[in-house]
Amino acid sequence: MHRPVPHHRVDGPPQAPPLILGPSLGTSLAVWEPHLPALTRRHRVVRWDLPGHGGSPASLLPAEGATVADLGRLVLDLADALGVDRFAYAGISLGGAVGSWLAVHHPERIDALALICSSARFGDPSGWRERAALVRREGTEQLAASARERWFTPGFAGGAALVEDQRAADPAGYAACCDALAAFDLRAELHRIGAPTLVVAGRQDRATPPVHARELADGIPGATLVELPGAAHLAGVEQPEQVTAALLGHLRAGGGAGEGTAVRRAVLGDAHVDRATAATTAFTAPFQEFITRYAWGEIWTRPGLDRRTRSCVTLTALVAGGHHEELAMHVRAALRNGLTPEEIGEVLLQCAVYCGVPAANAAFAVANRVLTETTTTGTGTAGKES
Repeated sequence: MHRPVPHHRVDGPPQAPPLILGPSLGTSLAVWEPHLPALTRRHRVVRWDLPGHGGSPASLLPAEGATVADLGRLVLDLADALGVDRFAYAGISLGGAVGSWLAVHHPERIDALALICSSARFGDPSGWRERAALVRREGTEQLAASARERWFTPGFAGGAALVEDQRAADPAGYAACCDALAAFDLRAELHRIGAPTLVVAGRQDRATPPVHARELADGIPGATLVELPGAAHLAGVEQPEQVTAALLGHLRAGGGAGEGTAVRRAVLGDAHVDRATAATTAFTAPFQEFITRYAWGEIWTRPGLDRRTRSCVTLTALVAGGHHEELAMHVRAALRNGLTPEEIGEVLLQCAVYCGVPAANAAFAVANRVLTETTTTGTGTAGKES
């Protein structure tokens, strides 16, 4: 039986590295719209709505006593339903708290993390309990009326649709999210976050002031902190270009290894990557990091060629170079990327013309062995390096 998942939208190439985006309290997945064109060029982007927000029913959370852990489990259920094992995650405010909880309690799922205008503890819990009681009693209209001053700097003209999201939020779901914020305190566990982490703060943010971001950055090993002037709580709406650039830079650099790992696993298979990781030594670690970040995170993720085409190019280069162990591994990868044995044969036949008959002869022998193993066992064996 499938567990219920939040309302969500998926954009971007189906085979691209997955990136899950969490919204802030009172908004919907539309809060990420300014960043979507750039992010979907390199990622399969999954946006989700908090319970009681956008298209997600309030019933996804308990009526009282909800926690950020409950929200985190909803994200894991969503990832499982989409067939996503590991993913990069970025979240705003409460959405960021969900990401930091996942990075602490399910590090095996998180390749990279970005926390935008978020916190390890969102102030005095009594304030959130009072807000929950107010919304249960009177609805969200009063909060919608004050949303603009909480979310944006004075004079910012945009964000009207997000204010309407606040007004349309289900009081039960909104209040349950307030309960989750009241109970949230991850300060003592920040040191457990091992994923490459970016922390973004709006300098004019009154809801989660920059001091909250600095606490996150100081507590998370190796975290990068970016503070944006002219931005309040929804910094990505007020300063979309700067936040998008920070996200892309993080996912290509610190998180690029995570992006590369996702593609490497998708193309070569978990078993091979796990073996390569287990065999890594202090001497070989820089090379493995280089392969993951540059070859898989920078080249295999580029949108200009699909993975089938990249497999054809890779096979040709390996035949020309006589790299037979790598060739065996990439014959398996080509099958994973959708090439048929007949198409692999056509690539090798083409190589006979341009790389030489002896090179193609050796390549056919390698490919024939791999294809026979794959037909017999369903998996074949693993190569050694990249």
